[in-house]
Amino acid sequence: MANDIAGKVVKKAVKSILVSQPEPANQNSPYHKLGEKYGIQIDFRPFIEVKGVTAKEFRAQKINILEHTAVIFTSRNAIDHFFRLCKELKVEVPADMKYFCISEQTANYLQKYIVVRKRKLFTGYKTARDMFDLFKKFKNEKFLFPCSDIRKEDIPNYMEANNIEMNEAIIYRTVAADLSDLSDIYYDMIAFFSPSGIKSLFTNFPDFEQKETRIAAFGPTTASAVRDAGLHLDVEAPLPNAPSMTGAIELYIKEANE
Repeated sequence: MANDIAGKVVKKAVKSILVSQPEPANQNSPYHKLGEKYGIQIDFRPFIEVKGVTAKEFRAQKINILEHTAVIFTSRNAIDHFFRLCKELKVEVPADMKYFCISEQTANYLQKYIVVRKRKLFTGYKTARDMFDLFKKFKNEKFLFPCSDIRKEDIPNYMEANNIEMNEAIIYRTVAADLSDLSDIYYDMIAFFSPSGIKSLFTNFPDFEQKETRIAAFGPTTASAVRDAGLHLDVEAPLPNAPSMTGAIELYIKEANE
Protein backbone atom coordinates (compact mmCIF):
# COMPACT_ATOMS: atom_id res chain seq x y z
CA MET A 1 0.00 0.00 0.00
CA ALA A 2 1.01 3.64 -0.50
CA ASN A 3 -0.23 7.02 0.74
CA ASP A 4 -1.53 9.77 -1.50
CA ILE A 5 -0.95 13.50 -0.87
CA ALA A 6 -3.97 13.75 1.43
CA GLY A 7 -2.67 10.90 3.54
CA LYS A 8 -5.38 8.48 2.41
CA VAL A 9 -4.32 4.84 2.10
CA VAL A 10 -4.29 3.80 -1.54
CA LYS A 11 -4.50 0.12 -2.37
CA LYS A 12 -2.22 -1.13 -5.12
CA ALA A 13 -4.14 -2.44 -8.12
CA VAL A 14 -4.52 -6.20 -8.47
CA LYS A 15 -3.39 -7.44 -11.87
CA SER A 16 -2.62 -11.10 -11.11
CA ILE A 17 -4.12 -13.70 -8.77
CA LEU A 18 -2.94 -17.20 -7.89
CA VAL A 19 -5.80 -19.47 -6.81
CA SER A 20 -4.52 -22.39 -4.72
CA GLN A 21 -6.97 -24.87 -6.24
CA PRO A 22 -7.27 -26.82 -9.51
CA GLU A 23 -8.56 -24.83 -12.47
CA PRO A 24 -12.33 -25.19 -12.95
CA ALA A 25 -13.24 -27.31 -15.97
CA ASN A 26 -15.98 -24.84 -16.87
CA GLN A 27 -14.52 -21.92 -18.80
CA ASN A 28 -17.51 -19.84 -17.69
CA SER A 29 -16.59 -20.24 -14.02
CA PRO A 30 -16.80 -17.16 -11.75
CA TYR A 31 -12.98 -16.96 -11.75
CA HIS A 32 -12.74 -16.82 -15.51
CA LYS A 33 -15.51 -14.21 -15.64
CA LEU A 34 -13.73 -12.17 -12.97
CA GLY A 35 -10.48 -12.24 -14.94
CA GLU A 36 -12.19 -11.18 -18.17
CA LYS A 37 -14.23 -8.44 -16.50
CA TYR A 38 -11.26 -6.70 -14.89
CA GLY A 39 -8.44 -7.75 -17.23
CA ILE A 40 -6.71 -9.76 -14.49
CA GLN A 41 -4.43 -12.76 -14.96
CA ILE A 42 -5.81 -15.59 -12.83
CA ASP A 43 -3.74 -18.76 -12.54
CA PHE A 44 -4.63 -21.96 -10.71
CA ARG A 45 -2.28 -24.24 -8.80
CA PRO A 46 -3.24 -26.75 -6.08
CA PHE A 47 -1.10 -26.18 -3.00
CA ILE A 48 -1.96 -29.56 -1.49
CA GLU A 49 -2.12 -33.12 -2.78
CA VAL A 50 -4.13 -36.06 -1.56
CA LYS A 51 -2.25 -39.35 -1.26
CA GLY A 52 -4.03 -42.55 -0.37
CA VAL A 53 -2.64 -44.82 2.32
CA THR A 54 -1.41 -48.20 1.19
CA ALA A 55 -3.17 -51.45 2.02
CA LYS A 56 -0.29 -52.23 4.40
CA GLU A 57 -0.73 -48.90 6.20
CA PHE A 58 -4.45 -49.51 6.48
CA ARG A 59 -3.96 -53.00 7.95
CA ALA A 60 -1.65 -51.49 10.58
CA GLN A 61 -4.66 -49.56 11.91
CA LYS A 62 -6.26 -52.93 12.79
CA ILE A 63 -9.67 -51.97 11.43
CA ASN A 64 -12.00 -54.60 10.00
CA ILE A 65 -14.35 -52.94 7.52
CA LEU A 66 -16.80 -55.83 7.65
CA GLU A 67 -17.29 -55.42 11.41
CA HIS A 68 -19.14 -52.17 10.70
CA THR A 69 -22.74 -51.64 9.65
CA ALA A 70 -22.54 -48.02 8.51
CA VAL A 71 -20.00 -45.75 6.79
CA ILE A 72 -19.74 -41.96 7.09
CA PHE A 73 -18.54 -40.01 4.04
CA THR A 74 -17.70 -36.30 4.21
CA SER A 75 -15.90 -35.94 0.86
CA ARG A 76 -15.39 -37.43 -2.57
CA ASN A 77 -11.80 -38.23 -1.65
CA ALA A 78 -13.04 -40.40 1.21
CA ILE A 79 -15.35 -42.30 -1.15
CA ASP A 80 -12.64 -42.85 -3.77
CA HIS A 81 -10.03 -44.11 -1.31
CA PHE A 82 -12.47 -46.23 0.70
CA PHE A 83 -13.53 -48.23 -2.34
CA ARG A 84 -9.95 -48.33 -3.66
CA LEU A 85 -8.84 -49.97 -0.41
CA CYS A 86 -11.78 -52.36 -0.45
CA LYS A 87 -10.70 -53.49 -3.90
CA GLU A 88 -7.05 -53.84 -2.92
CA LEU A 89 -7.95 -55.73 0.26
CA LYS A 90 -10.51 -57.86 -1.61
CA VAL A 91 -13.24 -56.74 0.76
CA GLU A 92 -16.76 -57.07 -0.63
CA VAL A 93 -18.94 -54.49 1.06
CA PRO A 94 -22.30 -56.08 1.98
CA ALA A 95 -25.41 -54.88 0.15
CA ASP A 96 -27.09 -53.88 3.42
CA MET A 97 -24.29 -51.50 4.48
CA LYS A 98 -25.70 -48.09 5.41
CA TYR A 99 -24.08 -44.89 4.13
CA PHE A 100 -24.25 -41.46 5.75
CA CYS A 101 -23.18 -38.63 3.42
CA ILE A 102 -22.54 -35.03 4.39
CA SER A 103 -24.40 -33.61 1.37
CA GLU A 104 -26.48 -34.49 -1.67
CA GLN A 105 -23.43 -33.90 -3.88
CA THR A 106 -21.42 -36.45 -1.90
CA ALA A 107 -24.33 -38.89 -1.98
CA ASN A 108 -24.65 -38.53 -5.75
CA TYR A 109 -20.92 -39.24 -6.15
CA LEU A 110 -21.36 -42.46 -4.18
CA GLN A 111 -23.35 -43.82 -7.13
CA LYS A 112 -20.04 -44.16 -8.96
CA TYR A 113 -19.38 -47.22 -6.79
CA ILE A 114 -22.70 -48.63 -5.57
CA VAL A 115 -26.33 -48.95 -6.55
CA VAL A 116 -27.98 -46.50 -4.21
CA ARG A 117 -31.13 -47.58 -2.39
CA LYS A 118 -33.12 -45.20 -0.21
CA ARG A 119 -33.21 -47.67 2.66
CA LYS A 120 -29.45 -47.52 3.11
CA LEU A 121 -28.50 -43.95 2.15
CA PHE A 122 -28.88 -41.02 4.55
CA THR A 123 -27.89 -37.49 3.66
CA GLY A 124 -27.15 -34.26 5.49
CA TYR A 125 -27.60 -30.83 3.99
CA LYS A 126 -24.11 -29.36 3.97
CA THR A 127 -22.25 -29.74 7.27
CA ALA A 128 -21.41 -32.55 9.68
CA ARG A 129 -23.82 -31.07 12.20
CA ASP A 130 -26.65 -31.74 9.77
CA MET A 131 -26.03 -35.47 10.25
CA PHE A 132 -26.13 -35.50 14.05
CA ASP A 133 -29.86 -36.25 14.25
CA LEU A 134 -29.35 -39.12 11.80
CA PHE A 135 -26.55 -40.55 13.94
CA LYS A 136 -28.78 -40.39 17.01
CA LYS A 137 -31.63 -42.06 15.14
CA PHE A 138 -29.31 -44.92 14.16
CA LYS A 139 -27.26 -44.97 17.37
CA ASN A 140 -27.16 -48.77 17.46
CA GLU A 141 -25.20 -48.99 14.23
CA LYS A 142 -21.44 -49.57 14.30
CA PHE A 143 -20.03 -46.65 12.31
CA LEU A 144 -16.83 -46.45 10.28
CA PHE A 145 -15.49 -42.95 9.52
CA PRO A 146 -12.97 -43.05 6.62
CA CYS A 147 -11.11 -39.76 6.70
CA SER A 148 -7.90 -37.83 6.14
CA ASP A 149 -5.10 -37.42 8.64
CA ILE A 150 -6.36 -33.83 8.87
CA ARG A 151 -10.02 -33.62 9.82
CA LYS A 152 -12.39 -31.66 12.02
CA GLU A 153 -13.32 -32.83 15.51
CA ASP A 154 -17.09 -32.37 15.21
CA ILE A 155 -18.10 -35.92 14.24
CA PRO A 156 -15.72 -37.79 16.62
CA ASN A 157 -16.69 -35.46 19.48
CA TYR A 158 -20.41 -35.95 18.86
CA MET A 159 -20.14 -39.72 18.66
CA GLU A 160 -18.13 -39.90 21.88
CA ALA A 161 -20.47 -37.55 23.74
CA ASN A 162 -23.50 -39.62 22.72
CA ASN A 163 -21.92 -43.05 23.27
CA ILE A 164 -22.31 -44.03 19.62
CA GLU A 165 -19.81 -46.65 18.48
CA MET A 166 -17.49 -45.39 15.75
CA ASN A 167 -14.01 -46.18 14.45
CA GLU A 168 -11.92 -43.74 12.44
CA ALA A 169 -9.86 -45.02 9.54
CA ILE A 170 -7.21 -42.79 8.00
CA ILE A 171 -7.40 -43.69 4.32
CA TYR A 172 -5.66 -40.70 2.74
CA ARG A 173 -3.26 -37.95 3.72
CA THR A 174 -3.11 -34.30 2.80
CA VAL A 175 0.44 -33.28 1.88
CA ALA A 176 2.12 -30.17 0.50
CA ALA A 177 2.43 -30.04 -3.29
CA ASP A 178 5.78 -29.23 -4.90
CA LEU A 179 5.65 -25.50 -5.72
CA SER A 180 9.36 -24.99 -6.34
CA ASP A 181 8.75 -23.76 -9.89
CA LEU A 182 6.88 -20.75 -8.49
CA SER A 183 9.89 -19.44 -6.55
CA ASP A 184 10.58 -16.56 -8.94
CA ILE A 185 6.98 -15.78 -9.88
CA TYR A 186 5.13 -12.88 -8.27
CA TYR A 187 1.37 -12.50 -7.85
CA ASP A 188 -0.53 -9.50 -6.52
CA MET A 189 -2.88 -11.82 -4.64
CA ILE A 190 -2.94 -15.46 -3.47
CA ALA A 191 -6.25 -17.10 -2.55
CA PHE A 192 -6.28 -19.83 0.11
CA PHE A 193 -9.05 -22.25 1.04
CA SER A 194 -7.66 -24.28 3.94
CA PRO A 195 -5.01 -24.14 6.66
CA SER A 196 -3.21 -26.89 4.71
CA GLY A 197 -2.66 -24.41 1.87
CA ILE A 198 -0.92 -21.99 4.24
CA LYS A 199 1.19 -24.83 5.61
CA SER A 200 2.17 -25.83 2.07
CA LEU A 201 3.24 -22.26 1.29
CA PHE A 202 5.77 -22.25 4.13
CA THR A 203 6.81 -25.87 3.52
CA ASN A 204 7.83 -24.85 0.01
CA PHE A 205 9.07 -21.36 0.88
CA PRO A 206 10.18 -21.21 4.55
CA ASP A 207 11.46 -17.66 4.08
CA PHE A 208 8.31 -16.37 2.37
CA GLU A 209 7.79 -12.63 2.87
CA GLN A 210 4.38 -11.19 2.06
CA LYS A 211 5.56 -7.70 1.08
CA GLU A 212 2.84 -6.28 -1.23
CA THR A 213 1.14 -9.60 -1.97
CA ARG A 214 -2.48 -9.55 -0.87
CA ILE A 215 -3.85 -12.64 0.88
CA ALA A 216 -7.44 -13.90 0.46
CA ALA A 217 -8.85 -16.64 2.69
CA PHE A 218 -12.09 -18.60 2.58
CA GLY A 219 -13.57 -19.69 5.90
CA PRO A 220 -12.72 -18.84 9.51
CA THR A 221 -10.17 -21.63 10.01
CA THR A 222 -8.23 -20.53 6.93
CA ALA A 223 -8.36 -16.90 8.06
CA SER A 224 -7.01 -17.91 11.48
CA ALA A 225 -4.19 -19.87 9.83
CA VAL A 226 -3.23 -16.80 7.79
CA ARG A 227 -3.01 -14.63 10.90
CA ASP A 228 -1.26 -17.33 12.93
CA ALA A 229 1.41 -17.45 10.22
CA GLY A 230 2.07 -13.75 10.73
CA LEU A 231 0.52 -12.74 7.41
CA HIS A 232 -1.81 -9.83 6.78
CA LEU A 233 -5.28 -10.91 5.67
CA ASP A 234 -6.69 -8.59 3.00
CA VAL A 235 -9.77 -10.49 1.79
CA GLU A 236 -11.82 -12.65 4.12
CA ALA A 237 -14.69 -14.69 2.66
CA PRO A 238 -17.52 -15.34 2.93
CA LEU A 239 -18.98 -11.91 3.58
CA PRO A 240 -22.66 -11.07 4.17
CA ASN A 241 -22.78 -9.32 0.80
CA ALA A 242 -20.33 -11.71 -0.91
CA PRO A 243 -20.81 -15.38 0.05
CA SER A 244 -18.23 -16.66 -2.47
CA MET A 245 -14.48 -16.19 -2.73
CA THR A 246 -14.82 -14.55 -6.15
CA GLY A 247 -17.46 -12.19 -4.79
CA ALA A 248 -15.25 -11.10 -1.90
CA ILE A 249 -12.23 -10.66 -4.20
CA GLU A 250 -14.31 -8.58 -6.61
CA LEU A 251 -15.31 -6.20 -3.80
CA TYR A 252 -11.62 -5.70 -3.04
CA ILE A 253 -10.72 -5.24 -6.71
CA LYS A 254 -13.43 -2.63 -7.22
CA GLU A 255 -11.76 -0.50 -4.57
CA ALA A 256 -8.12 -1.28 -5.35
CA ASN A 257 -8.38 -1.00 -9.15
CA GLU A 258 -10.56 2.09 -9.38
